Amino acid sequence: MTIQDFDIQVATAQHVDYATMICDEMAESAKARGTGIATRSPEYVANKMLEGKAVIALHKDGTWAGFCYIETWSHGDFVANSGLIVNPQFRKAGLAKAIKHRIFQLSRTKYPDAKIFGLTTGLAVMKINSELGYEPVTYSELTQDENFWAGCKSCVNFDILTSKNRKNCMCTAMLFDPAEKQKEYEEKMQRITHKATLLERIENAIKKRIGHTEH
Repeated sequence: MTIQDFDIQVATAQHVDYATMICDEMAESAKARGTGIATRSPEYVANKMLEGKAVIALHKDGTWAGFCYIETWSHGDFVANSGLIVNPQFRKAGLAKAIKHRIFQLSRTKYPDAKIFGLTTGLAVMKINSELGYEPVTYSELTQDENFWAGCKSCVNFDILTSKNRKNCMCTAMLFDPAEKQKEYEEKMQRITHKATLLERIENAIKKRIGHTEH
C-alpha cells in the first residue's frame, strides 16, 4: 500500500455521508491516546465539507481513509488545521503527511494573509509542521479568541490549561506566519543579490588584472 492508492481532495457535498464515521474515529483515537482531540459533531464536520474547508482522503476502493479541516479565528487573522485523523487500517502509508500538506495548501489559498497555527502532542505532526515552515511559539502568540479555547474543554488536559492561565499545557503550540516568512525570503534574496554583486566585482577585478598583465 502506497500513497498512490489514495485520492486526497478538497471535500464537497458528495462526502457528507462520511461525517459520522470520521467523528467516531476521532473519538476512538482520543480515547486510545488518552489525550484530547476536541470532539466534533457529524453536523459540524459535514458543514466544513459543504464550505470547502476540509480535505478528505479516499482509498481507491472508495473507503474513507483520512480527514482534516480548517477553522478560522479572530476574524480570519488566524487559521488552524484541525481534526487530522487517519483510518487505522491505512496508517503507516504516509497519509497524515500528505493530508497535512494538502490542507496547508488549501489554507494558504483561502486565507493567504492568515497566521496558521496548531496545538499538538504528537511528535509526527510536529515534524510535518516544521517541514511546512511552522515554528514553535508560546501560547500568547496564538489567537486569544475565546471560542477557540472553549474547544479545549473536551480535552482531558483542560484543567491543566486553566490552572496555568492558558499560558501552556501538554500541547506544543506551532505557528506559520506568512509575513515573517516573506521577510525571511526577502532577506535571503538580498543576501544572494549582495553575494552575486560581490562576486561580479571580484570577477571584474580579476579580468582587469589579467588584461593589465597581458598588455
